[in-house]
Amino acid sequence: MFIKNVRIYTEEKRFRTGSIEVQDGRIAAIRYDGDEGADATVDGGGCYALPGMIDMHFHGCKGWDICDLPDGERGEESAAIFKMWQEIADYQASIGVTGMSPATMTLPVDRLKKTLKYVSDFAKLQENGKMQGSHLAGINMEGPFISPVRCGAQDASHILPCDKDAMTQFLEVSDGLVKVVGIAPEKKNALVLIRQMKNQVRFSLAHTDADYETTRQALEAGVCHVTHLFNAMPPWHHREPGVVGAVLDAAAEGKELMAELICDGFHVHPSVIRTAFQFLGEDRIVLISDSMRAAGMPEGEYTLGGQEVVVQNVRERGSIAVLKKNGSLAGSTASLPDCVRTAVQKAGVPLEQAVAAATINPARCLGIEKEQGTISLGKWADIVLWDQSLAQRMVICRGKIL
Repeated sequence: MFIKNVRIYTEEKRFRTGSIEVQDGRIAAIRYDGDEGADATVDGGGCYALPGMIDMHFHGCKGWDICDLPDGERGEESAAIFKMWQEIADYQASIGVTGMSPATMTLPVDRLKKTLKYVSDFAKLQENGKMQGSHLAGINMEGPFISPVRCGAQDASHILPCDKDAMTQFLEVSDGLVKVVGIAPEKKNALVLIRQMKNQVRFSLAHTDADYETTRQALEAGVCHVTHLFNAMPPWHHREPGVVGAVLDAAAEGKELMAELICDGFHVHPSVIRTAFQFLGEDRIVLISDSMRAAGMPEGEYTLGGQEVVVQNVRERGSIAVLKKNGSLAGSTASLPDCVRTAVQKAGVPLEQAVAAATINPARCLGIEKEQGTISLGKWADIVLWDQSLAQRMVICRGKIL
């Protein structure tokens, strides 16, 4: 395949007009400034050529939640689970998300372990070429080591103490596919667990009521990630800077740190989105959708983590998902590409920065930057064509036009 007349998003995070050659699913050549080479299979018509996006925090889509476990015998259940995962992977790829690390909720331990085992099985099928769609690169465990004070849409009844044995079991049953684990550092033994296992998994500040000092201790202990910055944590106050203040200080000091940001138009105000990019920098922000099963679906009633959720359209802002019992935000219905558009068109973030936050930054978090995240020689040919209005025109996933 040969794609010409596109504005390629380069490794330097800028756009250059050129062409891309694809062979055997990988990027074989990149040419710039009129060096067109062979006859084109695709004329990009001046579109932006972006790397396939990577959503490292979403709970579901198209009516599915990744923790759904249908009833039935082992064989029947397995077939239903793999059908679900294939539909999730197909949907994500269709919207330009060619890599994914979906998130679990705070659920009973047996259900979490069963979910992780099925995720691992599906990942192996993908590696063997038996399943297609968005590449499953990991799992983001948003719970269960969180605080009941800031549990949000999580079910507090299933929160666990911070325990090395439990964490080890999660890693083992997933065959190491768990890449990120959320933790509230103020919990008993949290700092001990972080120090014990920081070399095996990426710990993330999540659903926490920690103050500034406790957060700094967690960052020193080995935390290097933040789950949806600003959400499910104390507000950034001028006398009590809390989690946000500690994260901003750590970033200013040069600490290795990535922070997720939900740009769905509801979770974070456009002004705060701009502030996050300005203070943390383009290399530290990871855009996420935090989408739940209603993504890609109509308004109505759904569930998230066993709790009832109402999804309704808000004029000119899209659909909002809230818990039926108290109106708390319950994930989003947005896609990751939607979040990129919101960051650019509503918050004024430069496109180059927003694209990095949805591609190479999450790739680095998941340890897949050698294969995905940029349009580079030898990497998988995961390419998304957007026109000048940021509307999707084509998705190429592992060298195949979808």
